[in-house]
Amino acid sequence: MGASQSKLVLEQLDDGLLTVVMNRPERRNALCPELCTLLVDALQRAAGSSEVRAVLIKGAGGTFCVGGDVKAMAQAGAPELGVDERIRQLRSRMEAARLLHDMPKPTIAAIAGAAAGAGLALALACDLRIAGESAKITTAFGKVGLPGDFGGTYFMTRLLGSARARELYLTSPILSGRQALEFGLVTRVVADDQVDVAGAELARSLAAGPTLTLGHMKQNLNLAEHAALGECLDSEAWRQIACMTTEDHREAAAAFVEKRAPRFAGK
Repeated sequence: MGASQSKLVLEQLDDGLLTVVMNRPERRNALCPELCTLLVDALQRAAGSSEVRAVLIKGAGGTFCVGGDVKAMAQAGAPELGVDERIRQLRSRMEAARLLHDMPKPTIAAIAGAAAGAGLALALACDLRIAGESAKITTAFGKVGLPGDFGGTYFMTRLLGSARARELYLTSPILSGRQALEFGLVTRVVADDQVDVAGAELARSLAAGPTLTLGHMKQNLNLAEHAALGECLDSEAWRQIACMTTEDHREAAAAFVEKRAPRFAGK
């Protein structure tokens, strides 16, 4: 899985880390239907590939993603498709957020510049987020007369709670990277010129980890978002026992006894 042939979404696989770049810098990586379709395709391949052990998503040109292409929306004439078909197409594009959240391997967003609207939702769908100090992070939807898509209300409510999510969606303030960290929206803040380096470093460390175990861990955490305690305990029990049979667990146990760092193979 080398560089993608597409100009709108670039992919690079290096030592288990798949870097996915939204590549529309002239429009600050605004999401058009083609970009979204290619992004879903890339993430579907990543989710099913044993070669991919972690995914880093970022934007080209110093901006993560400003969300939907509002300029194109304003210039569009009367819709050619019916409402039902437009809903189906939008929902299929929104699979990108579900894949980032659900795939059984770590996903990381490197937020340089703006992350707004659906772009912010994609970042929130990831497991971890690195942001630049002066990043501009905002829900944005209310300012363009839309309620929101790509799972942003879901992810923000679970990350911050209902009260804070309502505040950020209904009033749509623009948060700096530092403010977003204080709110709990991002995992770590770094200098603006260190976003790519810090994001790649974190992602590489996860790609070098016990991939199958991290996948089970992520699925436990996803289940905990909505399931009752008993169901979560059942999941933990069988996933714990399943991971005891992995090569990585045996390697980690041996490394512990031998007082050395484990060398994980992702198996």
